Amino acid sequence: MKPDELTSHERIQHILNAIQDIQSFTEGFSLDGFKRDTKTYYACLYQFAVIGEAVVNSGNKILEKYDYPWYKVRSFRNFIMHEYHAIDVQVVWDTIRLILPGFKKMMEYITEKEFDAQ
Repeated sequence: MKPDELTSHERIQHILNAIQDIQSFTEGFSLDGFKRDTKTYYACLYQFAVIGEAVVNSGNKILEKYDYPWYKVRSFRNFIMHEYHAIDVQVVWDTIRLILPGFKKMMEYITEKEFDAQ
């Protein structure tokens, strides 16, 4: 049975929760440690898939207001799901360390502007 349709606010909260999970999973890790810890690696991939799916379903009317390359988030999810055999651990690590913090700030900003004022 499919649960009730989620709101954009709920989906964006799922994104923020997934980001928090990825950051907590990888806290204290080096790239080498991340490569060796397959449970952490796959847990992070799953959370990236959640992020991508939530972006796809969160409502373009909201996201279109904000200057961010949303297609990259969607594409990363699609790559993980459909090209899983070609995922480069270094790319995942770099995404976690270099891109995720800014993406988190964007999602917090959207939450503040779209939902906190309600």
